Amino acid sequence: MKRDGLRFKIAELSDIDDVLTLHYRYQVDSIHVDDKKDGFVTTAFTKEQLTTLINEESGLFIARDDEKVVAYVMAASWHFWSSWPMFAHMIIGLGDLEYLGQRLSVENSYQYGPVCIDKSVRGSGLLEEIFDFSREHMAKRFPILVTFINKINPRSYAAHTRKLGLEVIQEFEYNSNRYYELVYDTAKKLEK
Repeated sequence: MKRDGLRFKIAELSDIDDVLTLHYRYQVDSIHVDDKKDGFVTTAFTKEQLTTLINEESGLFIARDDEKVVAYVMAASWHFWSSWPMFAHMIIGLGDLEYLGQRLSVENSYQYGPVCIDKSVRGSGLLEEIFDFSREHMAKRFPILVTFINKINPRSYAAHTRKLGLEVIQEFEYNSNRYYELVYDTAKKLEK
């Protein structure tokens, strides 16, 4: 898919270095202090983890502007995420939640995110486009998207609830942090 010089695609192994360059710029441990107020990514990733995400899940969606990756969305089964303690915690609680008239499970839902948009293209509608691109592909496997947002990241919360229409299903605490847990019906094309 293309838009104004941007190309949307499912990432390949050759895209990993460019994804990690963007990721490092906005990851909470390495982000410039002045940029943190505009949103950040909490989870760190390795080349090996992204290789698995690409090879086993086809779950890394990117927007490329010429040679530069300007946005990515990660989305994968709970099996992929289960080795991270935060996601293992979320998996345990899935069965306590109901959405679209069904109990959440590892079979009917997937974990969306993180998502990262370079500040040079924020506010351009790119979030909505890459979200819908990833949703369309993941809808072939799962009817329900699940994600979380740290309460200290209000920009991400506003973008996901106002622009994308994700719904808060619960709030929870993990490792002394407070989070919103959100859901979305993957059959629902994003209205623009």
